[in-house]
This record gives sequence, C-alpha cells and structure tokens, in this order.
Amino acid sequence: MNNWVFGKILNIEKCTNNLFKFFIKAKIDKFISGQFTKIAFKINNIIIQRAYSFVNSCNNPNLEFYILLINNGKLSKNFSKLKINSKILISKKSFGNFILKNIPKCETLWMICSGTAIGPYLSILNENKNIEHFKNLILIHANKFLKNCNYNSEIIKLKNKYFKKLHVLNIISKEKIFGTLYGRINELINNGILEKTIGIGLKYKKCHVMICGNPFMIKDTIKILINLRNMKKHSNFKNGNITIERYW
Repeated sequence: MNNWVFGKILNIEKCTNNLFKFFIKAKIDKFISGQFTKIAFKINNIIIQRAYSFVNSCNNPNLEFYILLINNGKLSKNFSKLKINSKILISKKSFGNFILKNIPKCETLWMICSGTAIGPYLSILNENKNIEHFKNLILIHANKFLKNCNYNSEIIKLKNKYFKKLHVLNIISKEKIFGTLYGRINELINNGILEKTIGIGLKYKKCHVMICGNPFMIKDTIKILINLRNMKKHSNFKNGNITIERYW
C-alpha cells in the first residue's frame, strides 16, 4: 500500500504542447537519486497512479518531474488542469534500484535514455555521489525531435561541472540536426556509429550500461548488447553489465 501525502504545485513549465516540468513541494521520505515515486489523482473515488522519476537530486527539497501528457491518458487531463498551489497526491516512499551504489565500479558508465527518462540521470549527476567510481560518464538522450531536448541548458552546466569526464550526445530519429546523431539507439550501436562518435568503446570488461525509457527501446538495446557485445543483465544477485528501469 502506498502512503499518500499531498504535494503543492510550486511551478509548471510548458516545454512543448505535451511536455511539462512540474515542481512540487511535499513532505516525503528522503529518496536516493535515480529512484522514482508515484503521483496520483483521485478520480471517481478511485486512486489512479503512475510512476515518475525525480529530476532533482535527493539534496534538493523541491521535487521536479518531467512529464509527457498523453492524449486521452487517464492522468493527463488532470495534469493539464493543475495550476500553481494546486494539490496533488504523491507517494511518501520512493522506489527502484536504478541507483549508482548498485552499479559495479568500472571504467565507463553509459547512461542511455529516451524522452522523459532523462530524469533519473539528471538526479544522479546533480547529486554527484559515487561518481568517482567511473572514469568516463556518457549520457545518451534519444528523442524524435530536437524540440523535445528540454534540458540542454542544464546538461551544459553539468558538462562544465564534470569537465571532460562527462560526454553527452543527443540522438534524433525524425529529423537531421547539426550537432546531433540521426537514427535510433539500437541501430547506432549495431553499426558502430555511436561508439565512433563518442570515441569510447562499448566493451563489456570496461563498462556498465544503464538504460531507461521506452520499453521497446530497452528491449532492442538489451538484445544488441547481449548478442553483439557479450554483455549480461545485472541484478542484486548476479553481476552483469546492464541495468534497466522501466515503468510500463
């Protein structure tokens, strides 16, 4: 059972017609950067909930969420009605093992995501805890269109913070944009272009891959990493090279 508390909307930023940043104040238990919580609305006396990753680090009391509103989605209509000072239900506890203390030390940590799933990586990078376990950090963010890359200014700050340790690459699948890579993550791993562009290899003895986002992207990427890079899934019971987070 979730222990629900009320959160107050501090601010709302509209990024595109269906992408929003929500900032919430709520008395929740302290979470670990990389984890997710559940946000809910009570509709016809039934609590409808969805999982959302924190974008803010665990040291920031203002909770930030990057949310895609879906046409005819059960929660989207209610999210679209929210204003500053509106109340919303949020789980007091947080969940998930998508955290750095569970990742084996290695030379290179690949952080691959699509869409709004960039959230947990921003949370992790902003906290800057256990980062010393890795020599290189590689953040790969895939979207259909450049307009969906709504955290580029924050990523620039993180690149300056980590200097040459953090490598960042945007992948766009529906338009060709200078400074980004065109295509899909799994295809760009398969043909070697992703590694060539970054300049660092996906070698199972030297790296670990975190993957978060669309379940089809996760499935296809895992398949390639296992079949072509000799990698294995990582768990609390067995060491491997691949850690994933998915909510649906």
